[in-house]
Amino acid sequence: MYNLLKIENGIAISREAIPQVSYEQFFTTLSEFVNNDGFIVQFFAYKDGINHKLIAVVRNTDLYLISTQVGTSFQSLTGNSSEKFHMFEREIAEQFGLKPDGHPWLKMVRYHENYSGVKDVFGNDYNKPIPGNYPYFSVEGDAIHEVAVGPVHAGIIEPGHFRFQCAGEEVLHLEIQLGYQHRGIEMMLPKLPHKRFTSICEAIAGDTTIGHTLCMCQAVEALAGLSVAPGPRIVRTIALELERICNHIGDLGALSGDVAFNPPAAYFGRLRGEFLNLLQVLSGNRFGKGLVRPGGITYVMGKEQCTLIRDKLAETTPELEHVCALLFDAHTVQARFEHTGTVDHQMATDLGLVGFAGRACNIPYDARVTFPTEYYEGLPANRNLITNGDVNSRAMVRREEIMHSLELINLLLDMHESQRYTATPLHTQDHNLSPDSFVVTINEGWRGEVSHCILTDGDGHVQRYKIKDPSFHNWTGLAMSLRNQEISDFPLCNKSFNLSYCGFDL
Repeated sequence: MYNLLKIENGIAISREAIPQVSYEQFFTTLSEFVNNDGFIVQFFAYKDGINHKLIAVVRNTDLYLISTQVGTSFQSLTGNSSEKFHMFEREIAEQFGLKPDGHPWLKMVRYHENYSGVKDVFGNDYNKPIPGNYPYFSVEGDAIHEVAVGPVHAGIIEPGHFRFQCAGEEVLHLEIQLGYQHRGIEMMLPKLPHKRFTSICEAIAGDTTIGHTLCMCQAVEALAGLSVAPGPRIVRTIALELERICNHIGDLGALSGDVAFNPPAAYFGRLRGEFLNLLQVLSGNRFGKGLVRPGGITYVMGKEQCTLIRDKLAETTPELEHVCALLFDAHTVQARFEHTGTVDHQMATDLGLVGFAGRACNIPYDARVTFPTEYYEGLPANRNLITNGDVNSRAMVRREEIMHSLELINLLLDMHESQRYTATPLHTQDHNLSPDSFVVTINEGWRGEVSHCILTDGDGHVQRYKIKDPSFHNWTGLAMSLRNQEISDFPLCNKSFNLSYCGFDL
């Protein structure tokens, strides 16, 4: 494709190979690409000497790369091309003080001072940005009232602010404000020894420990020339699927609780613990921390671990089938799930939704199939039968993915045992990275597409580290799901997405 360089997931390339085009060509190329069934994986800025450059990684069935140089402002792709650029351009404006001219709703993302030390482009009249300190969108009318929720919540959850514009019980508009958990991870990583990358990336989003750490490790492996043996790759794949199962089970239980159906809520809660314990069998703790490292894994999966996992899957599979039938066969549950919080296919496509939320809107993209890593190539793909974009569809996709993941883990255990793979546990260490190089990694975390980018300088030091959690795409989808719904539907819609606050805030 003209101006775009085709690249491979997890394969490092020289920075000299990155196409550097004028902004006019950059704008035209990306506009045509995303408006012809293309999606954005990464779109970010970095400082190259005294110049600012933009890099875009986009996808259809392949991955492509393009770059350009800009001044203090550039023509907004959001306002003139596609909504898919919306959050990315706001992030660029906040991080580097570069203004996307014509952006329809330019506001801060995480409320931090920009990296370049210049005056921000948001028209703020205060020195240190404070989340929520800006004019919220308002709907005018005598019958309109506003409901503000958070950032301090009644439950033990992460901080986020939700501003509802309502006419009676009907939600006309929901504005979501995050940024309360910004930790500065992207700025921190280039300053740290490589051996500390894992502990930082494991904490990007605690429920996606394997997903984020795997992306980081694959990027370092590509830049350091490290190979991973088949045995550890099987273990990594099993760990990612166990993480998927744990979270989907937990959220189906939470959805049960949100519609006051307590028996399956308790049942799912107990089963979630069983699968968290299987992650402990693999890694020594229930969230998979300390397992995945550049070059392999830190714990060996021997015959005992294989037997424990296989036996537990055989025990819990019929239990999962039973509790899912209990939930989804209940007419009262269907009455609350169906036609609630609907995001139609066109809206989901325009926003670029990913993961199970996208698949529930009939966007079939699954990175395990399109850009397979580890041991996914050759494994059977999942099928989603109900894709109407509502709470019921998002819950059904989760149910289907749980059963599919169970099948995958059994297949992977068969492969591991038949080949008698062995591995040597790794110790965390620093690695020499290729100078003047670029790599992007993509994995299908349980929420959807997780992606990390690393750009190195002439000495092999990390110049720019870019992270994207799937929540970055999907929070706007949650806001759209509340349009013309009752405000009492918000907990149900929110849990059906269950997006990450800290993964977004970085």
